[in-house]
Amino acid sequence: MRLILLSLLAALGLALPAQAQDDLGLQAPEAVIDSGLLKHLLPRFSLKTGIRVRPDAGGQMIIATDGTGVAVFQRGETVFFLQTGDDPREARFRDWLTSDIGIRTVESFQPADGAAFTAPIPVVAEEDEMVFDGDPVAGAALSLTHCGRCHVIGPQNAMNSIGSTPSFAVLRAMSNWDNKFLSFYVLRPHAVFTQVEGLTQPFDPAVPSPIAPVRITPEELDSILAYVAQVKPADLGAPLQFQ
Repeated sequence: MRLILLSLLAALGLALPAQAQDDLGLQAPEAVIDSGLLKHLLPRFSLKTGIRVRPDAGGQMIIATDGTGVAVFQRGETVFFLQTGDDPREARFRDWLTSDIGIRTVESFQPADGAAFTAPIPVVAEEDEMVFDGDPVAGAALSLTHCGRCHVIGPQNAMNSIGSTPSFAVLRAMSNWDNKFLSFYVLRPHAVFTQVEGLTQPFDPAVPSPIAPVRITPEELDSILAYVAQVKPADLGAPLQFQ
């Protein structure tokens, strides 16, 4: 009877009702199908939108693990991605699946066996470690000459520094140690007594340096950085825990 009705509508040139449109086909790995997740997800999406999606080995939409498409859920270490085409209904399925309600629907499913499905865990790209082209041997000598007046550079001046200033090993243990050293000449108190050739303005004659000035070139700064990069970070222990 339904086929006869559809044939009559088509013969009369009338648009087919929404429920008579072709279902969207969705390819998925056997592990996803066998888990029962799609039986949990797809009816809920259809109920919300009126768009029917069915598992189909020849479907235009594809759930795969090859990293292509949009990450939609994860099981253990495996991240599943959804690939869609130009059909706006497919875009709607993708948007629903990645929305808060879609994620909650995924995470509310309890498989009979194996780990639960979760929202995909974002991958944080590792920052490239900075590489300094200076001479670390020269940097060690420069650090002792210019910085050793206040900071402990190493065993060579362990007893000749100002106790209130952090050692190079402590500074090296900080996550942003490279930025601190790259910009040290503009940070307090260094700015009032440090001159880096071509980078800093001359001292104001009315406000001279309070101590013997530190005068270095950018190349010498590179060497200091190359030396500090080799300094073993101090063990600062675990972060404080507050109750």
